[in-house]
Amino acid sequence: MAKLLIVDDQRNMRTTLAMMLRGAGFEVDEAENGEAGCERGGTGAYDVVLTDLRMGSKDGIDVLRAVKDSQPMTEVIVMTAYGTIESAVEAMRFGAFDYIQKPFTEQELLVKVGKALDNRRLAGEVAFLATEFKDRYKFENIVGRSRSVREVLGRIVRIAPTDAIVLITGESGTGKELVAKAIHANSKRAERMFVPVNCAAITDTLLESELFGHAKGSFTGAVNARKGLFEEADGGTFFFDEIAETSLAFQAKLLRAIQESEVRRVGENKPIQVNVRIIAATNQDLLTAIAEKRFRQDLYYRLNVARFQLPALRDRREDLPDLLAYFLDKFNRKMGTRARLDEGVLEALAHYDFPGNIRELEHMIEQAVALVQDGVVMRDDVLPVGRPDDAPGGRSGRTLAEVVDGAERGAIETALRDCDGSREKAADLLGISATTLWRKMTRLGIVYESRT
Repeated sequence: MAKLLIVDDQRNMRTTLAMMLRGAGFEVDEAENGEAGCERGGTGAYDVVLTDLRMGSKDGIDVLRAVKDSQPMTEVIVMTAYGTIESAVEAMRFGAFDYIQKPFTEQELLVKVGKALDNRRLAGEVAFLATEFKDRYKFENIVGRSRSVREVLGRIVRIAPTDAIVLITGESGTGKELVAKAIHANSKRAERMFVPVNCAAITDTLLESELFGHAKGSFTGAVNARKGLFEEADGGTFFFDEIAETSLAFQAKLLRAIQESEVRRVGENKPIQVNVRIIAATNQDLLTAIAEKRFRQDLYYRLNVARFQLPALRDRREDLPDLLAYFLDKFNRKMGTRARLDEGVLEALAHYDFPGNIRELEHMIEQAVALVQDGVVMRDDVLPVGRPDDAPGGRSGRTLAEVVDGAERGAIETALRDCDGSREKAADLLGISATTLWRKMTRLGIVYESRT
């Protein structure tokens, strides 16, 4: 039940309002003057405070300021018999949710109170999610004691409070998004939105509309105008994952948006100012992409302000014990189990190359805990036998790049065969954009003609 406080030095008015609101199901307290309103309103006991504007030595503005100074989440509605623009503007300037002019009806009052309560609930949810986000992505969740991890943490501490653009590079599965979220969670923008977008999963046409928004009728299917994700992220952080998978044409538009801090919706010429921090990530060598004319050099220099190069797991094996303990505890708590690792597990994993990096290790432990028997995770539970390419020490003789290329080639050729050679359908089946599929086919030398 929402709790309200009425502050009015006129007893009849105060009593009438209290009866109205109690009849609507609210719990209501009364304060007979501004002094009592300031004292009681600042206790945090109330969801909404309704205060008269004109009172004795302490008026409604004094009550408003006292409440907002100590309890910013409490909404305040100012009641005025004068209804002047000046008094309303002053009240709003000091943080009033709304004002209502006397005389007013019971319905008008209940509508105002209802909207104030909705706004308070929304603000509470946003604050809760921001706190949850900050707890989830605090520094303790970047696990490891290796020199490379300590360097990353040290740089996050220095970079997070600034608004510097950040570029995070490293192989897939090394934790690039985790670092991006840690930077946001420890920045001055932590109370605002963190908006991630996977550039490889969206075609260029849709990506432009998703990021910048579009005007009504700007293309087939655009039946309504829509805000882009850049506008949604205003005041917060925007994370571009797989930034190298975008086209040169889109990169030019993105560069302008970053440099000018403004976007233009598709089909509109009017610029919209946005205030976002940019964090970008890629698993590609951008200098090679620039040399191959796949990535704009000017965008690279704009993004490469604060650079984080995340190490592969095989290059920080000393962190394996900490990572194993972290994931084991995480999934035991998630699944309500008490699984433990056999002594042979760490020894086996110490010689494994982890082509999928930390993400692969996490999935290994999650699966092992889910399927564990007798409460002990054995070596074969995390590294099944009969997989020579994945055996400890890489006994197949192939390099990691060769293993990854072979897996990609097989997956692409299978998808093309299943889709009768249609690149669009194959890309959809593989969960990547048609542009990304074409680039991978070109790099791997795959030629596949449609049978249709």
